[in-house]
Amino acid sequence: MKIAVVGAGLGGVSAAVGLHRGGHEVTLYERGAELREAGTGVVLMPNGIRALDALGLGDVVHGKATPAVSGGVRDWRGRPLLVTDAVQAQQTVGATMVVDRATLHQALRAPMPAGRVRTATAVERVEPDASGVTVISDGQPIARADAVIAADGIGSGLRGQLFPGHPGLRQTGRVDLRGVLPTPAGLDVTDLAASIMVDRRSGSMFGLFPIGDGDLYWFTDTALRGAPPQAPEVRQEMRSLMADWHPAVPALIEATPAADIYVDAIACLATPLPSFAIGRIALLGDAAHAMTPDLGQGASQAFEDAAAVARHLADAKPADVVERLRGYDTQRRVRANRMMAAALRQSRLMSRTGATAWLRDALLRAIPNRLATRQLARIWHA
Repeated sequence: MKIAVVGAGLGGVSAAVGLHRGGHEVTLYERGAELREAGTGVVLMPNGIRALDALGLGDVVHGKATPAVSGGVRDWRGRPLLVTDAVQAQQTVGATMVVDRATLHQALRAPMPAGRVRTATAVERVEPDASGVTVISDGQPIARADAVIAADGIGSGLRGQLFPGHPGLRQTGRVDLRGVLPTPAGLDVTDLAASIMVDRRSGSMFGLFPIGDGDLYWFTDTALRGAPPQAPEVRQEMRSLMADWHPAVPALIEATPAADIYVDAIACLATPLPSFAIGRIALLGDAAHAMTPDLGQGASQAFEDAAAVARHLADAKPADVVERLRGYDTQRRVRANRMMAAALRQSRLMSRTGATAWLRDALLRAIPNRLATRQLARIWHA
């Protein structure tokens, strides 16, 4: 069966490889001139790792488990608010892993035959009919497929084509900075590893995770006023904003070169989609359920999508596609949309300021460690 996968991000390449290994004739289309992924680190939750295992791609991340430290939520000084027992959570549902995004992308795409990848090819639209789907690029038909998997990212053009009445993305009014650097000499971050720090004064957040051998992945999340600034400017703003935080926070921001800091205005789908599949076309990853990064589930949910679509199309014939993709939608939409809503609630909770943030912190301190750990395991469970 001929399948076109549009978009070569983490979700797109994993879906393409899974479908290719399932015996289908898969072509992967990428608008960029190269097949690559830019960025910093990516946090993979146990459910995402299980999805990679189902695709036969788990070997690329196994052995990179995050140390089993006590993570959770802390205040801006590093004092515990909600502590989770990572050892217990990992024993229950598996380990989390933090990996370099570009390295992960390269490993995931390696099994895809080079001849089945078309870069510098922007798919503008798809035209379905009773017997298949025509893929259109630069105003011209370039292929016929029995099924199309739209993995064209958060700004998905194919999502807009399939759901012209949907409001699309909405900005959350927050901006995200991300960086990776070697652990600075003499800087002890043991107590902060795998933690999210929150500041009830400004509503800002800072997260820190070990990555690889001796590197650190950090990110911030704070209110956005106006257009997203450039990295040198926003780094200076964050250093000033977080000057009185735990000493490791301004030190890490200062130690990361501006050229290595990624800045993104945070956006998510304004409302859930009514379906992840229409006829022979299915949506995957951010194209289907773009969510805020607050639960660290973006990549993991994309991998769950990829595993599900590969499973539902296994041994499928062209006549089976519509029914099989309907099954994919049934399996994935409720869970992914529930995760999208939970991430947005988490964003609103953690960005509170003033009296409501003080109450939040007091309530977090009152939650028993065991209950917090169970809740963490529930999020990770697919």
